[in-house]
Amino acid sequence: MSALAKKLFDQLKSKEFREYLMSTHFWGPVANWGIPLAAIADTRKDPSFISGKMTVALSLYSVMFMRFAWRVQPRNLLLFACHFTNTCAQLTQGARFVNYYYVQGEPKKEAEAAVDTK
Repeated sequence: MSALAKKLFDQLKSKEFREYLMSTHFWGPVANWGIPLAAIADTRKDPSFISGKMTVALSLYSVMFMRFAWRVQPRNLLLFACHFTNTCAQLTQGARFVNYYYVQGEPKKEAEAAVDTK
């Protein structure tokens, strides 16, 4: 086990790894992780705050960048993982949006309740 740890430590000290840490191939995806983390955090909020148009736009954006991350040479798997996570989070938000506005009809129920109390 110590041989494996030493090999991993040597890899982390290598010039190639240091160059990777100083490249946009690393920092671009790191900066991009804010989008899927925010979407994941928003899954706990009330679905009335979800914007359907923005959810669709962010889903399409992430799908396009997943393709880019896969096609660019060398492949940017960190960027791919970021946009894969964002696509999953946005599709979850989209499902919550559709469920809230079109399946449950929650806004209609609230409007009917307001009319009944008058």
